[in-house]
Amino acid sequence: MTTAPELRAAATTEREVLRDALGLLKDREQVAERLLDSSRKHSFDPETELDWDAAFEDGKWFWPPELVSLYDTPLWKRMSEEQRQDLSRHEAASLASLGIWFEVILMQLLVRHIYDKPLTSSHVRYALTEIADECRHSMMFAKLITKTGCPAYPVSRLHHNLARLLKTISTTPGSFTATLLGEEILDWMQRLTFPDERIQPLVRGVTRIHVIEEARHVRYAREELRRQMVKCPRWEAELTRVSSGEAARVFSISFVNPQVYEEVGLNKQEALAQVKASGHRRKVMQSGAKRLTDFLDEIGVLRGVGRKLWVSSGLLPK
Repeated sequence: MTTAPELRAAATTEREVLRDALGLLKDREQVAERLLDSSRKHSFDPETELDWDAAFEDGKWFWPPELVSLYDTPLWKRMSEEQRQDLSRHEAASLASLGIWFEVILMQLLVRHIYDKPLTSSHVRYALTEIADECRHSMMFAKLITKTGCPAYPVSRLHHNLARLLKTISTTPGSFTATLLGEEILDWMQRLTFPDERIQPLVRGVTRIHVIEEARHVRYAREELRRQMVKCPRWEAELTRVSSGEAARVFSISFVNPQVYEEVGLNKQEALAQVKASGHRRKVMQSGAKRLTDFLDEIGVLRGVGRKLWVSSGLLPK
């Protein structure tokens, strides 16, 4: 009769042993179990965790000035402090709008990912946990936009429909690459935002919750993307490279809605031209993307045409 320890040992030997440029991949179920444990200990309800009724504080920013798109441009130097802070308010609303768009896409991609997976597995249970997190995040961002008094800033109709196409044709590795693109650059900016005492307390609270919970999402996506890039056929890896490069290009264009400039009394075309020419802005975006692009480069995503698209997006240096 086979004993329980023997069964466990047999199961261990049957597990896939996968390796990539970063080393051995961890067991998928063990990763998910650790993430589920972290979710039980460190999850938040924004409705009760944050003081939504408190008034905004005079003289405080809604986004770190160094991360505002026009920072250190000739136009920025002509703007009053009040106008700069007002632009930070609208850019915070624009980024929250972008965040909702990405998270709605992500939730659909996660549901597709788990559709054919064992529904009682820890891997699937964590995906469902992440979907619940993203629902709360989207509602939190929507409530923040309303609280700022700014309009919602949707992406262009073209990019909205390109994302619809992406959701339709995306393979699993492509889905997780797009997920990381939407999560890691904003996460880098939010890590600079929530400890910054110059920033409105409500914005700091929103970014703190998002950073803590998003760290688990990034871990899940990175581990799964590594696994997929090792196992997928060559055609799928190449499609992932191209689709991720196109996603990076769309992301960089959509990052701040140009309408924010008109909302604060600026000439939109002049503002866009100065942002495009800004060395500071280029450095901010590349710094925000560096951890991600280093990772993607190591696991073989940034190659060929895909790499050229990443460079054209401005997120990857030439």
